[in-house]
Amino acid sequence: MNKKPKILVVGSFIMDLVATADRVPNMGETVIGNSFKTAPGGKGANQAVQAARLGVETHMAGCVGDDMYGQVMLQALNSSGVDTRHVKISHEHPSGVGHIRIQTGESGVQNSIIVVPGANFDLKPEDLGWLKDEIGGYDMVIMQLELEMPTIEYVARVAKDAGVPVMLNTAPAAPLSAQLLSCVTFISPNETEASLLSGVKTDGQGRLSEEALKEAASILMGKGVPNVIITLGDEGAALCTPESLIHVPCVKMTDVKDPTAAGDSFVGAFCAGYVCGLSIDKAILLAVHTAAITVCGFGAIPSLPTMAQVKELLEERGCNQLLNLL
Repeated sequence: MNKKPKILVVGSFIMDLVATADRVPNMGETVIGNSFKTAPGGKGANQAVQAARLGVETHMAGCVGDDMYGQVMLQALNSSGVDTRHVKISHEHPSGVGHIRIQTGESGVQNSIIVVPGANFDLKPEDLGWLKDEIGGYDMVIMQLELEMPTIEYVARVAKDAGVPVMLNTAPAAPLSAQLLSCVTFISPNETEASLLSGVKTDGQGRLSEEALKEAASILMGKGVPNVIITLGDEGAALCTPESLIHVPCVKMTDVKDPTAAGDSFVGAFCAGYVCGLSIDKAILLAVHTAAITVCGFGAIPSLPTMAQVKELLEERGCNQLLNLL
């Protein structure tokens, strides 16, 4: 990628508290775990680091507590090359935390997460007074749904007014206003989130058939979103436009350890590729390869790959056409 564009991520910081076990406990049950560790994360922070590690100038706006976790998370972003000058330090609430339970038994590696937002909800529109003056210097804004909705809507409106594309990663799922959707260029739900946002039902395994994918995407596009990218877990991703549905298969890996940040890796990589000039379908191809490396690591930010690692995988899998564009 010859161009060095600039991305602004407005989103969350979450310190992940990760426990693994052969199976997660049922309600009222205790099980013996296999390991425990902490790792800096949060959807916003993960996506910012992934874009930066792929060579994009990345700035982060968010809020952490005045505590050890906040310091660790800021250091993790700074060491990855993310500009954190617009991160607020809250003296009212502690940094956000995520309790991640990873099941590693015979059914495969699966996770469940409880997020306590903490200081993330202390980022208010009035903290973003600099945005109107600086927004035009960015090639894309990335957001998720781990901040308060008025803040998300404010940033999207400022970006739309300035003609800056907005990627909205709709996780965790929440009701979205028509005003917000009208400001979004790309939306990236997973199948569950796409079902909740559109009303189209998944099957018994939480999957959307091809016809259901088209229907869900059509409903979201009917609300004003021009590009819908639905992530499909181990089935890859689907790009839905008014003209077509393109399925990009998952890149299979043999040493999967932790799927925690795979979706964030996908979003950060897609946006990095897109702002550097890749077509949407090629940016998705970059994203699925990037996310494939991520699931082979442990912890959120520690598992996010560099461009050198992604290029190595692309060469290994024979993706020379995409490799020649990077």
